[in-house]
Amino acid sequence: MTVFRISEAAGLLGVSDDTVRRWVDAGRLDATRDGQGHRVIRGTDLAAFVRAQAADPDARSEESSARNRLRGIVTAVVKDTVMAQVDIQAGPFRVVSLMSREAVDDLDLEVGSVAIAVIKSTTVVVERAVAR
Repeated sequence: MTVFRISEAAGLLGVSDDTVRRWVDAGRLDATRDGQGHRVIRGTDLAAFVRAQAADPDARSEESSARNRLRGIVTAVVKDTVMAQVDIQAGPFRVVSLMSREAVDDLDLEVGSVAIAVIKSTTVVVERAVAR
């Protein structure tokens, strides 16, 4: 069974160690003690917690078949006469989108805006991460 120490869970979730500790202390996230007395979180419990946090009905502006939605903050917008590049930081993830300048202008996207990256792909490569 995969288990994560508080700092590992925090890194995966893009929050501080203290935030994870508060969630555990409040009973929102289950943790146990390992042989050395450190708090650890089972991978299945962490996955369930993340799924529950992601179920945000307000994040959907319209009905869509896309299920991969990452809410974040716009960190960069580069526009030329026809195209634009928009960078969104969604937790620990950087998402880069290339779109028309017209779309960026219509959405009024600028650095500091909150945006949702909606990802629909026919190919998603999944790699197993090596434990550190």
